[in-house]
Amino acid sequence: MKDFNLAQINIAQSKASMESETMRGFVERLDEINALADGSKGFVWRLQTEEGDATSIQAFDDPMIIVNMSVWEDLESLKNYVYKSAHVELIRDRDAWFNKMKSMHQALWWVPVGHIPTVKEGTGRLSILQSKGPSSEAFTFAKPFLNLSKLTDAV
Repeated sequence: MKDFNLAQINIAQSKASMESETMRGFVERLDEINALADGSKGFVWRLQTEEGDATSIQAFDDPMIIVNMSVWEDLESLKNYVYKSAHVELIRDRDAWFNKMKSMHQALWWVPVGHIPTVKEGTGRLSILQSKGPSSEAFTFAKPFLNLSKLTDAV
């Protein structure tokens, strides 16, 4: 039995408000990309408002920073969605909509199955990754923490 799912947070600083012409190409694809996530193999949950996206959720003092969080069954499922689906087109075009972040903009971590992380938990994981680097507490695609038996021992 699998005891853990993979949580992720990513943030981006938009170049303009979501209502602006600058952000139109991004905003126009949100429903499509969110539906793609919802239907992807291994998808568990994503942060969203009643409108179905998270662009209006303010997690930082800077109102231009948008937050995205989701939970997946495993690392491979998230990787497939991010890098092997239409989602990769948004990554390719991100410079048109978002400023380059100077701090960590994505963190991954394991959560017990059934746990839905809070925005505060996600921003905390970004801070941990920024201050400590990749570890069992927060890691990246490039340096994943895959030893789930150590997590089981710690719980």
